[in-house]
Amino acid sequence: MRESAKEIPDEYFVVLVGNMITEEALPTYQTLVNRPEGAQDETGASLTPWSIWTRSWTAEENRHGDLLSRYLYLSGRVDMRQVEKTIQYLITSGMDTGIGNDPYLLAIYTSFQERATAISHGSMGRLAKAKGDLKLAQICGTIAADEKRHETAYTKLVGKLFEVDPNGTVLAFAHMMWRKITMPGEFMYDGCNDNLFMDYSAIAQGVGVYTLGDYIDILEVLVEKWKVKDLTGLSAEGEEAQEFVCDHLPRRLRRLEEKGERRAKKRQGLPFSWIFNRAV
Repeated sequence: MRESAKEIPDEYFVVLVGNMITEEALPTYQTLVNRPEGAQDETGASLTPWSIWTRSWTAEENRHGDLLSRYLYLSGRVDMRQVEKTIQYLITSGMDTGIGNDPYLLAIYTSFQERATAISHGSMGRLAKAKGDLKLAQICGTIAADEKRHETAYTKLVGKLFEVDPNGTVLAFAHMMWRKITMPGEFMYDGCNDNLFMDYSAIAQGVGVYTLGDYIDILEVLVEKWKVKDLTGLSAEGEEAQEFVCDHLPRRLRRLEEKGERRAKKRQGLPFSWIFNRAV
C-alpha cells in the first residue's frame, strides 16, 4: 500500500484528509438528523421508519471514516496526530447549517450535501486511479456509491414534499440556497491554522475534486429532479423563490465561478500540518 501511495501528490492527500475528517465528525451529523420536529428518535432505539433510517445511515457513514482513516495511517504520508487533533476540534465545534428543527430544510440540506460528498469521493477515486493507486480508487468509489444511495433517499423525500406542499417546499429550497449550503467541515481547526477549511477548499477546487462548478451543477440537478420550474399555483412569495433557485442564483454563481477559477490559478503554496507542514 505504501508503494502505491508514493505516487499520490501531496495535494491529493490534503483533500483526502479533509474528506476523511468530514466523515469522522459523525456524532454532529446524527444529532442534526434527529432534531426535526416530529421526526426525532425519542428513545434512541425507536422503531419508526425515520429512526431506523437515521441509525442505519449513521452506521454506513461511520464505516467511511474508519476506512479512510486506516488508509491514511497505512500510507505513511500524513501526520495522524494532527489529523486526530483536527477531528477532535471539529466535533467539539459542531456545525451550523441554519436548518434549526425544520424537517423541510433538513431534507433539502441532506439532498444537496450527499450529492456533494458523492462527487468529492468519486473525483478523488478517479484521480487516485490515474496515479496507479487502485486500492485508494476502490475505497473512494465504494464510499461515493454509498453517498449516491443516500442522496437518492433524501431527494425522494423532498420530491414527496413538493407533491404535498409545493409552496412551502420551494420557499424552504430558496431559503436554504439563499443562506448557502454550509459544508460540514466549516469549523475545521488543527490547533494552528484559523483558515484551515478555506485552505483545504482551495486545494479541492484547484485539483478538481470539488469546485464551485460542482456546487452550481448540484443546484441545477436538484431543480430539474424536483421539477421546480414546472410548479404552478404558488403564492407571490413562492413564485419569487422559484425564480431565485431556477434563474437568478445559478446565473450569479456562474459569474462567481469564473472569478474563482482565476483566483485558483494565482494560489500560492499553502502549508498543512496534516502533511508535516509541507506546502502545496
